[in-house]
Amino acid sequence: MNASGIEALNQRFGLSGDEYQVYFKEGKGGIPVVEVRNAGGKALISCQGAHLLSWIPSGQDEVIWLSSDACFAEEQSVRGGIPVCWPWFGAHSVEASFPSHGFARTVLWEVRATRQLDSGETQISFGLNTGHLHKRIQQMCPEFVALEYTLTIGASLVLMLTTHNHGVEDMVIGEALHTYFNVGDVNNTCVMGLEGKEYLDKPDGFKCKKQVGAIRINEEVDRVYIKTKDELVIDNQKRKIVITKQGSNTSIVWNPWKAVAEKMADLGHDGYLNMLCVESGNAAEDVVTVAAGESHTLQVTYRLEDV
Repeated sequence: MNASGIEALNQRFGLSGDEYQVYFKEGKGGIPVVEVRNAGGKALISCQGAHLLSWIPSGQDEVIWLSSDACFAEEQSVRGGIPVCWPWFGAHSVEASFPSHGFARTVLWEVRATRQLDSGETQISFGLNTGHLHKRIQQMCPEFVALEYTLTIGASLVLMLTTHNHGVEDMVIGEALHTYFNVGDVNNTCVMGLEGKEYLDKPDGFKCKKQVGAIRINEEVDRVYIKTKDELVIDNQKRKIVITKQGSNTSIVWNPWKAVAEKMADLGHDGYLNMLCVESGNAAEDVVTVAAGESHTLQVTYRLEDV
């Protein structure tokens, strides 16, 4: 997007007040980004993928992890932040040539609205109509489907991803908000709230297992926890990140650990030691059928608590 396009976004959607601002500018790789600031916190969001790159509540350290070697280029996914995985999670079930985790995270989204709420939070909405995308994308998804993504930014972060099926046939979707959390030291981090839940263990051939105790990371962890709606807590001994969700039956926990991380060109040197993905979505046996003429919303809220 050129300078005039970014200026047009600022004229239409930019906001400015004594304690808040929404400002569009050119980001890395020439991709437009939007800075959001208010009394509760600040955030940085890429218009490609509607990809949140940073969220810092006021008086706190960065909550979201972004790789120091992340690639910023047209139609390329970014390592870190909060990628939107849609309309499938992981590999496509039939067509191996389709991109992992779908295409929503690699295409330019439309900015639909911005507003300052009475609560002091700032809200920004993005939209994606598959019928407006190029033909290669349309081969992956029916053109009658529309996606809406609204982020509410302040001391907490609320994400709402809504799939609208405007067609005459039902549609099955897999999805996830693939959030990379900045945990400081993953060796001293645990995830609570999934005790006793069943999960599919990818490194062990997707065997179904049951979680015993809190999740601690001391090896490669790539797990899809099924039928999980409970509140989760990430505790790194310095602060707690509390995750609540609606419209989601799946929780995914991922850290590649050393051997896998060293094969990844964009994770950064020892980046795996500082990040942990705890994702909310609908995957595996929890995929969602969106009936013709209906909609489905995945909503996730993040907030911090002191230890």
